[in-house]
Amino acid sequence: MKKLIKILVLVILIPVLLFGLFLVYSTLVDYKPAPIELLSKSEGDVINVYDTLHTFIWNVGYCGLGDDMSFFYDGGDRTRTNPEKAKENSEAIMKQIAANDSIDFFLFQEVDVDSKRSFHENQLAALESSLSGYMSYFALNYKVTFVPVPPTSPMGKVEGGLVSMSKAVPFEVYRHSFLGNYGWPKGLFMLDRCFMVQRFYTSDGKELLIINTHNEAYDDGSLRKEQMKMMREYLLKEFENGNYVLVGGDWNQNPPIAGEDESESKEGHLTRIQIASDFMPEGWQWVFNKNIPTNRMIDEAYNPATTNTTIIDFYLLSPNLIPVIQKTVDLQFKNSDHQPVLLSFSFKR
Repeated sequence: MKKLIKILVLVILIPVLLFGLFLVYSTLVDYKPAPIELLSKSEGDVINVYDTLHTFIWNVGYCGLGDDMSFFYDGGDRTRTNPEKAKENSEAIMKQIAANDSIDFFLFQEVDVDSKRSFHENQLAALESSLSGYMSYFALNYKVTFVPVPPTSPMGKVEGGLVSMSKAVPFEVYRHSFLGNYGWPKGLFMLDRCFMVQRFYTSDGKELLIINTHNEAYDDGSLRKEQMKMMREYLLKEFENGNYVLVGGDWNQNPPIAGEDESESKEGHLTRIQIASDFMPEGWQWVFNKNIPTNRMIDEAYNPATTNTTIIDFYLLSPNLIPVIQKTVDLQFKNSDHQPVLLSFSFKR
């Protein structure tokens, strides 16, 4: 009987001890980005304020969240797609991007460079190959040696982030860490959210800031509120300094609707937030197409009749910029759970 008890104790203690050691290791190697990191510095090109410029934002979903996916973290039952579908997604995404090589600024989110979930494809290299002649900048926001969930089929290693590409050369590029994160140990295995800023000289002696953002998605709303407060302060300071400011990306929030206050709603296990219409001062412009969704829920394989969709990918422009043409490209979520959004803009002189 004593021998049986010892065996049972060992059966229980060994897994607990191993998991404890795993948490210690994960804590020691945890990616801890600086609040502000300089990614690039050069003489830079000068943007002509008499030009109309073109931007393109797309969360490519690490080429693994096509129309077949029902992702476990969104209430689905799969950790990743199969290799053939991942390759199909990647090729289709790169083809779509290459067809838009007249764009001045590309802002991508969820680009993997070495992750199990995307079969270790270097998607940054693929983007650079598809857009030869562009400058590219990478801001890491997800670096975990081993993500242990779900236990039956762990995500494993993840390394990815934001990619900003431009024809013109910025004189500075910065990674800004968003304030706040999840507590320990959950925070060890979640994204370290950030926004990336490209700074360009303009022909009127000012600066143009092109900002790529990817805000929190899975919190109760509190982290997103902190992030938005931080970004608001940053944007207003830059505009007060006389600069032009454009923000684009995956906000993981719905854009403001005129006259409506901030609101929250539940969609599965996600908290949906709508930004208040008075979040930014008068003159700041939220640009989106209310008739075409940019994101779908991934709790099931995509079904146009039943899958919930929403708008969380859009632009914010400072009062001294003019939106000219906006277009959401409806690809029916075939190769990503997000859709590309294009914008042409000009300068108020």
